[in-house]
Amino acid sequence: MKDRFGFDASGLARTRFWRRPELGRRAFFRHLGTGTAGYFLYPGLTGERLRAAGAATKGTAKYCIFVLMRGGPSQIDTFDLKEGAWTPRELAPESFGGIRWPRGLMPQLANHLDSVALLRSVEAWAAVHVLAQVWVQIGRSPLAAASKFAPHIGSVVAMEYGARDAERVLPAFLSMNAGSGIGAGFLPPENAPLFVTPGGAGMANTSHRDGPARYDRRFGLLLDLDAELRGAESIGGVGPLTASYSWGARKLVYNDVVDRVFSFPNEDRVRYGNSQFGNACIAARNMLKHRTGVRFIQIQTLDWDQHENIWTPDAGHFARAKEFDSAMGPLIADLKAEGLFEETLIVCMGEFGRTVGNLNASRGRDHFLQQSVLMAGAGIAGGRTIGETNAAGTGTLNPGWSRDRDIRAEDVEATIYSAMGIDWTTVRQGDPTGRGFYYVPDSDRDVYAPVHELWG
Repeated sequence: MKDRFGFDASGLARTRFWRRPELGRRAFFRHLGTGTAGYFLYPGLTGERLRAAGAATKGTAKYCIFVLMRGGPSQIDTFDLKEGAWTPRELAPESFGGIRWPRGLMPQLANHLDSVALLRSVEAWAAVHVLAQVWVQIGRSPLAAASKFAPHIGSVVAMEYGARDAERVLPAFLSMNAGSGIGAGFLPPENAPLFVTPGGAGMANTSHRDGPARYDRRFGLLLDLDAELRGAESIGGVGPLTASYSWGARKLVYNDVVDRVFSFPNEDRVRYGNSQFGNACIAARNMLKHRTGVRFIQIQTLDWDQHENIWTPDAGHFARAKEFDSAMGPLIADLKAEGLFEETLIVCMGEFGRTVGNLNASRGRDHFLQQSVLMAGAGIAGGRTIGETNAAGTGTLNPGWSRDRDIRAEDVEATIYSAMGIDWTTVRQGDPTGRGFYYVPDSDRDVYAPVHELWG
């Protein structure tokens, strides 16, 4: 049976969920057996703050750009380079301080390595695509009880920043190139992401075929018809829905700022690699540049799931790396030029890594739990790595941070919250269980923590 994320629990047999002591096998079965159904019928979904431990946050970021490298990029061919007979000469590895980097594969990012930190002691909980992709976006096991109503990390950020941005033009959480995905969970619907796939010719459906005057008249009529329903709080009431279109959607229509964000010249498209991912990075830059009120931007890449022919010229790993590098390099450069880089946390990661050493029989790499994460901006000390893997890349040799263990998705989540000035130990009431929703799981037991070593 599949859950709301479309995950088949039978796939867990292929993971090593209980390998580490952080949760343990007993805790896994306890979480699995306490699922809560019917959360969408619960009347008190207010997301009101309950309590927080008062943890000291970094608070260096106003914005977060989260790049989901869907499919799982090969860490030993990118962020944790391991050289061997499998390494094509086109990678042209070079050393930049203490970082060995495939300059031939990602030359643009090579120019910004002094601003980049690489987490190399990261391990995924599961090597199943849908499960692990959801895990990194909600910061907890999709099989745990709270996952059934858990919001995306970006929705939590939107909830925390919503009251500060009353004049924002765009929603606080935008997701690009995904089509659809994880929403606000039990939090109020205005914290859900707006899903967009930018093309450079403006945002679709932000004008009316009969012109602005006719549109304004029709919109006014709609508000008159719905007047008595607005603000309804009962189950089935449309208060949140009318608030969404009267406050949010209306601001997108005939808005010059929206046009400037999603309309950009061909020169920009070419400079960012002339790709779907590049277009999203341009739009992300514009959102921050024009102070639209967006706080959390997720961008999804094309697929890195390369089981076969990973080094085919102009395809596979070469193609994905070129798209990624050609957009991320200019994005970092432009954020620096606009004075936004030190205010923006950039996180780039897949759902897991790929097998190490020689390629498989199909000339590709299979799923693997060890992975690496790129972080930059928001005052992070660049030109360095956190953690070290062994010579083969099969496991962590030195975690490189205070917890002295592998970094997990929950730790990355806590790091994002801390950078954004959000107390990761916060618990919100109004969840369907009535026990409170922990921003980061097990905060009361201090299981996970931000990787504050990133700031030096």
